[in-house]
Amino acid sequence: QIQFVESGGGLVQPGGSLKLSCEGTGREFSFWAMAWYRQAPGKEHEFVAHITGSGYIKYADSVQGRFTISRDDAKNMMYLQMNNLQPDDTAVYYCTTDPRKPWGQGTRVTVAS
Repeated sequence: QIQFVESGGGLVQPGGSLKLSCEGTGREFSFWAMAWYRQAPGKEHEFVAHITGSGYIKYADSVQGRFTISRDDAKNMMYLQMNNLQPDDTAVYYCTTDPRKPWGQGTRVTVAS
């Protein structure tokens, strides 16, 4: 079982950048494929990006070219670099190994001028 703590959210103007962090606790961190999801106000959770232990990466079309997912298994960390943020990116961002499992507390990103 692995659990995550997300951090790095905040308020940013359109066009700005943020880097989210996800710290994992538990054994064999490098074994897990992990993903970022987000939940905008009044909406369902939405896939953002995915990275496997071998480094295969996939992005949602809405963030392709703007967001970069990465991981540092030695530190049990996963990251999401978000550039050119837009108001539609406003959401609570979560990291997970399985979106069917209960969500953590997430980290809130607000994009507004």
